[in-house]
Amino acid sequence: MTDPAGFLRIPRRPAPSRPPGERVGDWAEVHTGQPLLPVVSDQARRCMDCGVPFCHGGCPLGNLIPEWNVYAAHGDWAAAAERLHATNNFPDFTGRLCPAPCEDSCVLALTGDPVTIKNIEQAIADQAWARGYVRPLPPARPSGHSVAVVGSGPAGLAAAQQLTRAGHAVTVYERADRVGGLLRYGIPDFKMSKDRLDSRIAQMEQEGTRFRPGADVGGSVEAARIRAESDAVVVATGATVPREMRCQGRRLDGIRHAMEYLTAANRSTPSDPVPPSLSAQGKDVVVIGGGDTGSDCLGTALRQGARSVVQVDVHPRPDHDRTADEPWPLVHPRIFRTSHAHEEARARDGGDPRAFASVTARFDGDPSGRVRALVLSEVEPGGRNPLPGTTRELPAQLVLLALGFRGPRQDPGLVGPLGLSVGAEGTFARTPDFVALPPSSTSRPTEAAPTGVFVAGDAGRGPSLVVWAIAAGRAAAAATDRYLRGATELPAPIRSTDRPLV
Repeated sequence: MTDPAGFLRIPRRPAPSRPPGERVGDWAEVHTGQPLLPVVSDQARRCMDCGVPFCHGGCPLGNLIPEWNVYAAHGDWAAAAERLHATNNFPDFTGRLCPAPCEDSCVLALTGDPVTIKNIEQAIADQAWARGYVRPLPPARPSGHSVAVVGSGPAGLAAAQQLTRAGHAVTVYERADRVGGLLRYGIPDFKMSKDRLDSRIAQMEQEGTRFRPGADVGGSVEAARIRAESDAVVVATGATVPREMRCQGRRLDGIRHAMEYLTAANRSTPSDPVPPSLSAQGKDVVVIGGGDTGSDCLGTALRQGARSVVQVDVHPRPDHDRTADEPWPLVHPRIFRTSHAHEEARARDGGDPRAFASVTARFDGDPSGRVRALVLSEVEPGGRNPLPGTTRELPAQLVLLALGFRGPRQDPGLVGPLGLSVGAEGTFARTPDFVALPPSSTSRPTEAAPTGVFVAGDAGRGPSLVVWAIAAGRAAAAATDRYLRGATELPAPIRSTDRPLV
């Protein structure tokens, strides 16, 4: 603890973002850039270095938050970066994309404002790059084993980097034309510049990881051949099958899944500014879904010049404080949160773009079969049944379904040759130690004969946070290394059954 009274005398001061009216005109990250380091160091002094650091329980990676807060408070960015990278392969990703459950479990959150952990993490990661502390870490000697990683999202990248550093020959297969998975085509540039992803991929290539984009394992690339040529396989394909909605008019033209829209937008980059195949320009847009993906659609539609944007959320508007059934630190609270996209919509249109406690009754189309409007009804308090007499119509030429995801694609060409089975929740079944459970297995879920196939990230867990994906990738890498060598020195932050305190 650097300042015993820091949490008493220093108010919380989050990193500033660019004015909403300015940033909505471009695709650059919403923050002003590197936060002022004296401000970051001052915020780190608010950390109380608790005897029981509940922020650890709130972080699936078990980040050593009080330790790197001390180094950040003293301006020792090299030591802070070392402590941060000790548990997190990609803090430059999580510092921008993670919703920071660690802050909700900070002891200061009990009675006031938590430490700005996310801002401090981003500052440390950015300083590590700026000062040259991030370097390739190739293995001292090869192990003689080869591993195929299927999928290059955060779980696949984390598993690949850990296994490469352990000395294994790792090849990452990605079905898309570029590496990165959700980080590449699901996250808008205004949340995280793709330059940061490219820098990490370059680091991994220098360490020895090989990447094969455009390789659809189970499709254009035979999974059986990949399995035969590799000593182990890590399946990290993500949970990419979107949830569907049943509603009158659903098949009208102009109603699309959110990830189709975001992928089209993210394929247009500053270096290759091709017009997106699906655009909100000049349209009335309705986003159905109140989560982060819906917010990403909102921010993207504003930048594309949508005439109007409304985000529909079936849940009632949350309170600003925890409720009694969301006790600290056991639950990540559902409280009223305002994203950068919500700020931008308020600045442009003069009000909150969200319609809470609302359910879609039907879609109306024009004679050509294209969606024209969306009809909403308010829902009863605490439920989802529509209230009579509350129907209203919203104009819409583009409707984006941001309802979440069900699980991974279950391609027969992948599932069969790799011996995967599908669990009750639609994800690939696995043991708590990430070993894939084959369809014929009679073992209990906690046991399975070694097969050499492991499942990491959302493919086995279901849709979750980027920080959970990285943690699962690291843990699956440790399980794979143990399978190949009989023992491992790689850290395993979680088992697949673990849950955070928040």
